[in-house]
Amino acid sequence: MVRAGFRMILETQDDMEVVADVPDGREAVAKARELRPDVCLLDIRMPGIDGLEVTRMLAGPGVADPLKVVVVTTFDLDEYVHTALANGASGFLLKDAGPALLLEAVRAAVRGDALISPQITVRLLQHFGQPAKSSVATDVTLTEREQDVVRAVARGLTNTEIGNELFMSLSTVKTHLAAAQAKIDARNRVGVAAWAWRTGLMN
Repeated sequence: MVRAGFRMILETQDDMEVVADVPDGREAVAKARELRPDVCLLDIRMPGIDGLEVTRMLAGPGVADPLKVVVVTTFDLDEYVHTALANGASGFLLKDAGPALLLEAVRAAVRGDALISPQITVRLLQHFGQPAKSSVATDVTLTEREQDVVRAVARGLTNTEIGNELFMSLSTVKTHLAAAQAKIDARNRVGVAAWAWRTGLMN
């Protein structure tokens, strides 16, 4: 029923097409690798292989050509959020987030951005706001403008909002963000935000 509901929401959009709808984790991996969709929507608790492991297999570190994965679940547990993001997820939504947020999460993943349910974001940032640990690489040197952009990303601003706040063109924002992302070896905006909070840049 949930899959049918999601399919109905997605297929009302002119720019979206559902190419597969599968009941378990093993088939999700097989179909995703066969069809290579722009975005995979995964639940966490699925028969066969759970969604966190499927995420790692499709998008995790070491995957040569990773797919974009958005996790959509009823299970609002910090452990699941952290594992999903560490395994390469481009978004984490609760099933009660609503159609608009679901659609935006799919579009954000396609753009290379990440979207997390608002109620989870606050807890996530509090978690990453702990003092930097010795295991965190803090010897990365960002320019002043790169630091400004990274701080803005960590506050949840979009590229357009960052440009307006810092008086930069959109292309300049993207250039600074790409440079910073490469220096800190972050996979996406969530990784950039996590790095900013872990290293004390937001203090």
